[in-house]
Amino acid sequence: MTLDNYKQCTKTIMDNIADPQIIFDDKGVCNYVREYERLVRMRIPPSGKLEENLRLIIDKIKSAGKGKEYDCIIGLSGGVDSSYVAYLVVQYGLRPLAIHLDNGWDSELAVSNIEKLIKKLNIDLFTEVLDWNEFKDIQLSYLKASVPDGEIPTDHAIYATLYKYASKFKIKYILSGTNIRTEGILPRSWARGHLDFKYIKGIVKKFGKVKIRQFPHLTLFRLLLYNLFGNLKMISLLDYVDYNKSDATKILEDNLGWIRYGSKHYESVYTRFYQGFILPRKFNIDKRKAHLSTLICSGQIDRESALNEIKLPPYLDSDLLRQDLEFVRKKLNITQTEFDKVMDAPPKSINDFPNNFELIEKFRTIYNFLKKRKII
Repeated sequence: MTLDNYKQCTKTIMDNIADPQIIFDDKGVCNYVREYERLVRMRIPPSGKLEENLRLIIDKIKSAGKGKEYDCIIGLSGGVDSSYVAYLVVQYGLRPLAIHLDNGWDSELAVSNIEKLIKKLNIDLFTEVLDWNEFKDIQLSYLKASVPDGEIPTDHAIYATLYKYASKFKIKYILSGTNIRTEGILPRSWARGHLDFKYIKGIVKKFGKVKIRQFPHLTLFRLLLYNLFGNLKMISLLDYVDYNKSDATKILEDNLGWIRYGSKHYESVYTRFYQGFILPRKFNIDKRKAHLSTLICSGQIDRESALNEIKLPPYLDSDLLRQDLEFVRKKLNITQTEFDKVMDAPPKSINDFPNNFELIEKFRTIYNFLKKRKII
């Protein structure tokens, strides 16, 4: 792309490098701003009704959990969002069971932060440890497939594990750290198929060497079963509070001794390397553009500050980059030559492999329609 063709949103820092399909209006504002505004209207209660809606949810969770050991499930990665959810649910008097997925890539800092949270909040934690040989094969398959959504296997396993334990303990509510104010902008071309096990199977079948046996997964049938008949509700709790990431970080640091990682989702060594090196180098994707643009839209950062931040390299420490590259190669048992071949391969997408993406999207549309009309 030449400088003559380059275009950047006048409100956010999204541009046509991050997403070649981006659309701008006559004022130079991109489609992601309008999409963010739509999601806010749809998902976040008006400011005057936040507390009322939150109290209603908390009361329902407590009522559904009467007589049970736990009244809700929370996912805990050690990052800001999930850690703040853990902090909030204890403040609200809920009795959560925290679930952590150990995919083999937790940083020492993430482990330390989780231990602090569990101890100081006095909540129970269950850690689902993935079979490393199997998961390593899945991750290698995604690298060889040359798709930009190489962390979908982890996301999928997290969802499957949360559903599994909610069902096992007969808990109706799963409280998630996902939220619109810090995650409302994400191009679909960057990552699709988080709930699509057919997509994962298709890639592993073509590039993998190990048959999937123990990997936590959601078939399309089980996904329908959980959502339509399992009476399980996944709630983005942070959409029901006045969530400010900087303020939440300060609360976690002051009250729980939590230590920040430096960037979003960098509690995982693989995520740090994938988002900080593989995505920018191979796919021209700098996820910071989406993260910072979302914070601009939610009023948590100004555009000038975001522009200054994005000028910095994803890896501020070149020594850390070299260490991470060596660590990832050794852990995945891949040579430098093999890794270079992966980086040089032409990019592909979910559309190049078997998937149920369109079917799942249709189900999501029907589900939201029925939910909106209180049929389910």
